[in-house]
Amino acid sequence: MNRRAIKLIAGLLLVALIYVGRLAYIQIFNQDFTTLSQHNSLTYVDIQPPRGLIYDRNGNILVDNKFSYDLMATPKDIGKFDTTLFCSLLGVEREAVEKKLEEFRRNRRRIGYQTVVMFKNIPVESYSRFHELRWNFQGFSLRVNTMRKYPYNAGGALLGYISEVSASDLKSHPDYKQGSMIGKTGIEAVRDEELRGKVGYSIYLRDSKNKLIGSYEEGKKDLPAVPGKDIVTTIDAYLQNYAQELMKNKRGSLVAIEPSTGEILTLVSSPTISVDDLANIGQVYSSLLADVNRPMFNRAVQASYPPGSVFKTVNGLIGLQEGVVTPSTRYPCHKGYNYSRTAKLGCHEHRSPLDFEEAIMMSCNAYFCYVYKDLIENSPYGNSRAGFDKWREYVMSFGFGSPLGSDFPYELGGNIPSGDYFDRIYGVGSWRSSNIISLSIGQGEIGCTPLHLANLCATIANRGHYIIPHIVKDSPNIRIDDRYREKHYTMIEERYFDYVVEGMSMAVNSGYGSGATAPVAAVPGLEICGKTGTAENPHGAEHSVFMCFAPRENPKIAVIAYIENGGFGASVAAPIASLVVEKYLNGEISDGRKWLENNMLNLSFMERYGSVN
Repeated sequence: MNRRAIKLIAGLLLVALIYVGRLAYIQIFNQDFTTLSQHNSLTYVDIQPPRGLIYDRNGNILVDNKFSYDLMATPKDIGKFDTTLFCSLLGVEREAVEKKLEEFRRNRRRIGYQTVVMFKNIPVESYSRFHELRWNFQGFSLRVNTMRKYPYNAGGALLGYISEVSASDLKSHPDYKQGSMIGKTGIEAVRDEELRGKVGYSIYLRDSKNKLIGSYEEGKKDLPAVPGKDIVTTIDAYLQNYAQELMKNKRGSLVAIEPSTGEILTLVSSPTISVDDLANIGQVYSSLLADVNRPMFNRAVQASYPPGSVFKTVNGLIGLQEGVVTPSTRYPCHKGYNYSRTAKLGCHEHRSPLDFEEAIMMSCNAYFCYVYKDLIENSPYGNSRAGFDKWREYVMSFGFGSPLGSDFPYELGGNIPSGDYFDRIYGVGSWRSSNIISLSIGQGEIGCTPLHLANLCATIANRGHYIIPHIVKDSPNIRIDDRYREKHYTMIEERYFDYVVEGMSMAVNSGYGSGATAPVAAVPGLEICGKTGTAENPHGAEHSVFMCFAPRENPKIAVIAYIENGGFGASVAAPIASLVVEKYLNGEISDGRKWLENNMLNLSFMERYGSVN
């Protein structure tokens, strides 16, 4: 052989050795490729993790889990079976079975060898019967799942509900699969990622006829499910339940905050979803949507209302800061304020003139019209537009006009009108305080949520700062964002808040016959400080509003009650808010106020106002 032939043969032998070595590595030494080659003969069955529990601030379980049972099907494996026996074991109609089988046939390419849900939440008796005879039904299996249960009727809209993922959910959450459960509203939605845990799986082998023949590698390659994380909320379950009872048969909201932390103690939107509705959301969803009272609409964070007279506290504080009024400044009131030769903003009858604290106590409209006029027209800023812009800056520093940034979903920001808005309405340079005087008493173009007003009350209780209201509490499993610890200061100096606090204390604790607007809210032994509001409603009866906090020093709770069509602030909102304060601080309602509690529990506006205003 010549040298050329020897080189050619050597080269061919080298290539052959490389191929043989590679094949040996793939087939003998590297198990990854062996597993990959077997992939088409393996079946993966998901293991659903238990969803995390939700607790209240005191360790009571608000949302628990219970076992549920699903009938699963692997359509490719389904053979002939006794349909009559199948239906009798499960307690289902033949038509329902045939409908499901037809659905599997239509979607056979998409389903492939997947195992899918055939019937959800079958009774435990059906589960037991079928389990005993399951070997008669090739291609069918049983899965133990978890469902939510609710030990307390506390916060249906607050807690939210879970349901099976929709097509849009799958697009925005590619890590979810068809049949997965997802939080749709409330805390369940906001904290879904932590609550859901991580899905595991078991791997099973198929034979050459695609029949399951057992676990793959004795389960060594299975992935266990990771349970969801538990969440501790700031809610007080007993207080939440009590507030819901007081708000029953009324439309509106009640929000209670711990001022020093911004933690939400109670958040009620009425009418609300009951926990029974949450547990059976699939059956009641359509009727809830059709209800004219809109129980799925969370008024506490989504309804934009005029604040009414509780907003006088904000205008009064701005006036003190700007120096247009002092605590001793007195203004007259003759049943209202004449803001033009022919127009008057009315007020209830009371003695006159009043100083600043008395004006808060008696909720005098005229007093705060004078203050507002001086803020807009007699300010050092040159003209009405500049004075208004400064006023708006002050108001925004209280958190109004935008979402507060709470950890509750779908929070709205309300509205504080801008100078540009009034320029478009009245013309540039053509408007003054008389055109917008209703803003002085919390009417007109102002819109805010009850959460905004609860935050205002907490800000006054703290003498000038607030912490963003939030509903999830720090716990070993969940760390809250640092922004829920940060103090947000208004543009008002702390010293001016004492005058508003004194006026609010007088409004509640001065007694009947003093001209005070809220003696009905007084509780012996608790110095509740409060402010009434009556918000005009162009669609019907006025809304009843009351905000209060207690005790006066080192406050533990700040509350806003906003009752649609409830009339004067002292008639409905003040009793309800004060009962919540008393219940929280004293643990029970005193004998001398039981009559008031009974009246509020039995009071109903739903019959008087059958449609939404």
